[in-house]
Amino acid sequence: MYVIVVYDVNVQRVDAVLKTCRRYLTWVQNSVLEGEITEANFLRLKHQLSKIIDKERDSITFYILRTTAYMKRETLGAIKGEPTTVL
Repeated sequence: MYVIVVYDVNVQRVDAVLKTCRRYLTWVQNSVLEGEITEANFLRLKHQLSKIIDKERDSITFYILRTTAYMKRETLGAIKGEPTTVL
């Protein structure tokens, strides 16, 4: 599956959230990561993030695409990260 992660967390937890997400996905913009991920790794990622965030104040949104066949990505300005394919 292909996942886009968008987060808004307290500055004290930003580094931990980013570091955890980068284990599984590609950083593409401040507070945004994306990439192919297995169902098992997606569950691991969500579990790890749930231990980091304050569920009363922080927010992480996952956009889950079963296929990228109809997805188009367009960037204006500097490209901060490129999705990578892991074989």
